[in-house]
Amino acid sequence: MEHIKVMLEYFHPWTNSAGFYYARSQGWYEEAGIDVEFVCYDAARGDTLAYLKRGEVDFGIFPTNRLLVMRENSKEVVSIASINHGGMETIQTVKSTGIRRPADLSNKRIALNPTPRGIAMVKHLIAADGGDPNSFIIVDSGVKEYQAEDIIAGKVDATFGSYWAWELQMDSIVPEEERFYWKVDDIGAPPYHSYLLGTNQKLIDKNPQLIYIFLEITARGFIAVANKPSIAEKVYERYVPYFPVSLITKSLSLIAATWLHEGYWGYQRPELMEPYAKWLEKNGILEDCNIWKEACDYRFLPEGGYHIGEL
Repeated sequence: MEHIKVMLEYFHPWTNSAGFYYARSQGWYEEAGIDVEFVCYDAARGDTLAYLKRGEVDFGIFPTNRLLVMRENSKEVVSIASINHGGMETIQTVKSTGIRRPADLSNKRIALNPTPRGIAMVKHLIAADGGDPNSFIIVDSGVKEYQAEDIIAGKVDATFGSYWAWELQMDSIVPEEERFYWKVDDIGAPPYHSYLLGTNQKLIDKNPQLIYIFLEITARGFIAVANKPSIAEKVYERYVPYFPVSLITKSLSLIAATWLHEGYWGYQRPELMEPYAKWLEKNGILEDCNIWKEACDYRFLPEGGYHIGEL
C-alpha cells in the first residue's frame, strides 16, 4: 500500500475538499493501493506550497497567485489540476454603513489580510465601479475573517476575503436582511481559478504513475459530489464535527458548482490562467505573466480534464 499525504488549503478541512474525502470514504483510493492521509498546515512552518517545496507532502491545494509567485524563484512545485473555476472571495458589509455598491468603499475602513495581491484586488474592484481606489482605509485583519458582527460593532465598514460558500453561510446574530455581499466575480475581478491542486517535481520524477491514478480517483470523488452534494454530508460529521450540519449542507450545495466547467473536472483553463497572470504582472505581483505556462502541467489528465460521463 502506497502511503501519501495530501495537504489541504486552510487551517481546517472545509467543504471544498469534499471530493477527496468522499473518494476515500468509498474505498476508491484503497482499492488502487493508495493509503491517503489528509493534513492541514502549521502556519508557523508555511502554507501548502512551502510543504510541497520541502517534499513533506505529496499533493496539495493552493491559490493560483501564490503558485505563480513561487514559480518565479523556485521550480519545485507544479499545478496538475484545477479545483475551483472562479473566485471564492467577497466584499461584505451591512446596510447601516450606507455602502450600497463597491464605489461606496472609497474612504471606508475595509478589513483584509493586506497582502500585495489582496490590496491590489480591493483597489481593482473599487475602481471597476467608478470609486477612488486609493482612498480606502486598510484594517489589518491578518488571517482572521471579520464577520458582520464586527461591522455592526463599528470595528470596520466592510470586509474583503470571506468566502461566499463558507464563512458567509455561517450563522450570525445579524439578521440576514441586514447583511449583503458581492462576489468578486460579479464586480469586475479578473477571471481565475481560486484553488489548484499540485505536486512536486520529486514525485513527478519518482512515480508519475501514482499521479495519474490519484487524479483519476480524485476526479471520481469530485464529480460524484458535484452530481449530488448531499452524499458528502455524512463524511464531514466525522472530520469537522465542530461545524453544524446545516452549514455543511448549505456550503456543499454552493461549492460543488465551482468544481466543474461544462461537465469537466480538473482542466486548468488558459482563459482563466492567462488573464489572471497578466493582472498580477500589471499590479507588480509577478515579473513575468507568462510564468503560468510552465507552472501548469497538463500531462496527467485527459485532454480537457475528466468528463462527468466518463467516471
